[in-house]
Amino acid sequence: MHRVIIVDDEPWAIKGIRNAFNWHKYGFEITGQFTSVHKAIAYICEESPDLVFTDIRMPEISGLDLMKKTKDMGLDVDFVVVSGFAEFAYAQEALRYGALDYCLKPLDIEMADPLIEKLAVHFANKRSVRNNLILEALTSSDKSELNRLTQVFNGSMDAYYRIVITHANGEKTRDHNRKAFHIKPTLEVDLGSRKTLYILKSDNRTDLDVNFDSTAFIDLDLQAVGISSMSNQYDQMAKLIKEADIAASTVFIKEAKGIYEYEQKLNLVKPYIDGISTIIQEKKFEDMDDIMEGLIAFFHQNKLGMGEVVYLWNQVVSNLVGSYYEELQDMELDFLNYSELKERFESFESLCSFLKDILTYIKQLNYQSVNEADRNSYFTQMVKYIDNNYQSELYLKDLSVKFLINQVYCCQLFKKNLGKTFTEYVTDLRIKKACELLKNTELSIDEIAAKVGYMDYYYFNKVFKKQSGITPTKFRKS
Repeated sequence: MHRVIIVDDEPWAIKGIRNAFNWHKYGFEITGQFTSVHKAIAYICEESPDLVFTDIRMPEISGLDLMKKTKDMGLDVDFVVVSGFAEFAYAQEALRYGALDYCLKPLDIEMADPLIEKLAVHFANKRSVRNNLILEALTSSDKSELNRLTQVFNGSMDAYYRIVITHANGEKTRDHNRKAFHIKPTLEVDLGSRKTLYILKSDNRTDLDVNFDSTAFIDLDLQAVGISSMSNQYDQMAKLIKEADIAASTVFIKEAKGIYEYEQKLNLVKPYIDGISTIIQEKKFEDMDDIMEGLIAFFHQNKLGMGEVVYLWNQVVSNLVGSYYEELQDMELDFLNYSELKERFESFESLCSFLKDILTYIKQLNYQSVNEADRNSYFTQMVKYIDNNYQSELYLKDLSVKFLINQVYCCQLFKKNLGKTFTEYVTDLRIKKACELLKNTELSIDEIAAKVGYMDYYYFNKVFKKQSGITPTKFRKS
């Protein structure tokens, strides 16, 4: 919620402002009201509210002086000026000092909704821009921009850091998860409409070396919580973010909400991969069903995470391509990271199903489920469906069932007919649409990401930069 305080020397005027707006509906919360400007300044310095509604004419210190003082102190606070005087000079001076708006009291009820809507849009855009800049700075090797944007990393050189990433089931609100932490997060960054990154910082390692109790999150509508390892070097932020994101991605395997700490267990999955490699290299396809059927249970029993999924995928792909390059060159068997795997497959079960289909295809290379004409017709319908639904979640497994084409053949048809893989086609389409929206609308980058099918801004930013060579923020500026 955006925190608001009201400053006016007349209590009736404060009450009028409180009652004029539907604050909660638009994401605002009144956290203070003051008839004394001196007390208001002290509160602003200590609590840093987002918005101040202030009268212009007050004893001792005017509303304009209040604005000037906060700006001189470098405080990032926005103002709406309310006055009983309808002189243009007052409005002009208030706007010159940076006020978001100027309105007369008593407030016109008919103007209340348009004003609060305007303020909500302003804060959404402001928060989005700040989030994007901080995220880019956190993952950059150059920390000078990060130090300019936030004071988190100033101070003690011996501080310890830990990253927590939460995935909400629905639209989250500001401060939605803060109460669940044992210590107050030092920095909060939105990674999308349902995903939030928190940086925990303490000079005392034991403050962060705690067991995160799942009961703390019981009342929160969270899908997953990922927790990184600990570091006392702030230049390792990108590594910690990746660890927390991988940990939160464990829900890809479990398909159930939970709290997951980052832990690498590659040594446990290696023997299983060796078994799959033996099937591929020695063509022992009679053992295929047993080993593939037990794969999901093996991951669950050993509490393996997304890091092990990535290792499994890339090792199996390496073996498949090495042994059957000609037969599988159009099958989208690329080395993928954890974000790309989550984008391509709905779940770990879906990934395992695809690998099993590949092995079945190798075993039955001459098998034809439908004739060529039917397959091409279904494929044309599939592409049309993708073009019209690019903003939705799209998984090859679901589309192959919907359009009656084995997903292995789908891979072949994309490469043969369109010259690109399924993933490349969908990504190109989405990024092209994103570029159009960045050029032609004033939507925030978070909103654009969601409109083209990416609920996770962190991932959208990486994909956009990979496709276009620059970040969405820099693309829009250019």
